[in-house]
Amino acid sequence: MKILVAVKRVVDYNVKVRVKADGSGVDIANARMSMNPFDEIAVEEAVRLKEKGVATEVVAVSCGVAACQETLRTAMAMGADRGILVETDEALQPLAVAKVLKALADREQPRLMLLGKQAIDDDANQTGQMLAALADLPQATFAGRIELRDGEAVVTREVDKGVETVVLSLPAVVTVDLRLNAPRFVTLPNVMKARKKTIEVVKPDDLGVQAGSRLRTIRVTEPRPRTASARVPDVATLVDRLRNEAKVL
Repeated sequence: MKILVAVKRVVDYNVKVRVKADGSGVDIANARMSMNPFDEIAVEEAVRLKEKGVATEVVAVSCGVAACQETLRTAMAMGADRGILVETDEALQPLAVAKVLKALADREQPRLMLLGKQAIDDDANQTGQMLAALADLPQATFAGRIELRDGEAVVTREVDKGVETVVLSLPAVVTVDLRLNAPRFVTLPNVMKARKKTIEVVKPDDLGVQAGSRLRTIRVTEPRPRTASARVPDVATLVDRLRNEAKVL
């Protein structure tokens, strides 16, 4: 069974991002980049399924500039067998990424597609759902546990009231949450081995996908600084301050 895992190159979660002086976007010129943490969990789960003998091949896919090959190398150092880079200088929106993944799924014919539930840069939480709709496949989101058996995926997912378990017929799309696993530490020997693995580079046009964005960013601004909290002696004072100072009542 083949598993396709989507990975995104984002600003490292330890980096404090800053808005450009002209407000046109976020300044990432000298920022440290890494794999999206949720995608890292997806790669780890795919590799674990391969180690259990459930999967036979793990293919990592990334969309973006040539530097995304570094992210694919990290996925292969974790245990992915090969990588595919859909190279483009366009800032891809979730719908375009979903179309690219759908085209690759048609070509690769994976039985399971794993994605992080969202990327930490745009927090869109849309690509997995759009991919399932475009490919007309069953889906499970926010997966906290995945078990494959007899052509089905049993997924325990987090919901507002707790957890629920759903059964999907394969092929299927699953987006993963933080509690699914803890990704392994990538060792230097595995990093060196990953350099010998294959990365195929294709363009969106090769897949019949238009990569242009349908959205235009008007302006990006820093969030307002938070004010210090304060204790109040009683409920009446709290209500008064909410009404007269915060203006929320």
